[in-house]
Parts: sequence; C-alpha cells; structure tokens
Amino acid sequence: MVTAYGGLPGGVALSHLCVYDWPAADGLRGGTPHLHLACSEAYVVTGGRGAVQTLTASGYEVTPLAPGTVAWFTPGTVHRLIDEGGLRITVLMQNGGLPEAGDAVLTLPPEYLADPRAYAAATTIPADAPEEEQARIARARRDLALEGYHALREAPEGLAAFHRAAAALVRPRIDAWRARWRRGALAAAEATGEQLDRLARGDAGHLADAVVRSEQPSQHGRFGMCGRLDVYPQG
Repeated sequence: MVTAYGGLPGGVALSHLCVYDWPAADGLRGGTPHLHLACSEAYVVTGGRGAVQTLTASGYEVTPLAPGTVAWFTPGTVHRLIDEGGLRITVLMQNGGLPEAGDAVLTLPPEYLADPRAYAAATTIPADAPEEEQARIARARRDLALEGYHALREAPEGLAAFHRAAAALVRPRIDAWRARWRRGALAAAEATGEQLDRLARGDAGHLADAVVRSEQPSQHGRFGMCGRLDVYPQG
C-alpha cells in the first residue's frame, strides 16, 4: 500500500515572500537571479507591484506582477524579481524538499560555478550570524549574481554553458534529491493512483481515513534569494 505524503497537496512547497527593496547597480530593486534545475515555480501575487525578468533559450522577457497575477515557469528559467513597491508573493514550488536541498543555482560569474567551495563561500548565509550580517551576505551574493546575470543578458549564447556548469555543480546532490522526491512528490502521485484503483473496484475505504491538518510558518523573515521568507515545514 502506498503511504500518502504528509506534506502539502501534491508534495508542493509553500512560502510567503516579501521581495527585497535593495537597489542594485542598474537602479532596480529586487532579488537574486537564479534558476532551478528540477522544479517548476509559481508566483501568486498578494500585494504591491513589480515584475519578474526571465531568461531562457527562447530569449529575455519581463512579466509584470500585480495583485491577483499568477505566473509560473519551468526548470532552466533564469529569473530575477523586481520590486516596484511592496511586492509580496506566495510562492509554490514543485517537488517540496528539493528547492530547500539546493535545487537552485545563482548566476554567479563562471569562476565561482567551476569551484564548489568558492560557490558555497559566496552564497551561504550562516544561520547563527547576526541579522545585520545575514543581510549583508544576502545583498552581496545578490550583487555578485547580478554580475553573471548581466553577462548572460549581454551574451545569451553563454546560457548553455551556464546550464552545464549549474548541472555539474549540483551533480553530487542528485541521489539525495531522488530520495526526497520519492518520499514527497512521487509518493503523493502514487497515493492518488492507488486511490483511483480502489475507487475503480468500488472500494471507498480510504475515505474513512480522512484527516485535517494546519500549519504555521516554521520560520519568519528568513533571508532568501529573492527576499525575506516565511517558510513552512516540508513533509
């Protein structure tokens, strides 16, 4: 029997995001450009205004964001959130657990991507550091990622090389990601398949096992890649 995943429906991850209003060298305010390697991401805009800049093999786009907008993109999309005034978003991530386990690579300059230790040193925010130091590191890594991002914008033919470097950087984590995926999103999908099989046999027994759950954020105001995050437990 398949055991249903104990997290949010479908094994998704959820967080609430207040996008950084820190100005960057190009005069825009916002977060750190990056991509995800195995997870799609969706934004449900709940307040303020802004935009998301995206860069894919198909080109560069800007999607306006306002309350009520739902925008999403698939793995491989380089994205940068722009805050034009109090931008607040509920973020839904595919494959809950994978984003938290490193399924994101920032657009740092190539020399950082080629050296895992240099990449970690430039991107890790110590959880026990004072808030002011965490903010300093978060802003410094945002600005460093913007250097690589603007280089990709100016020479998009370099995007394929960035994809390869990102894949090489995360390759040692794949086995751990696969285990999280099996416990999470795959288990949720398999549980649905089993329920459909039971219903097809006229067996409604699983309906007697219905439960109700609720969660409060496990962390408030964590320094994320794009802004301050309220996050929920995963699975």
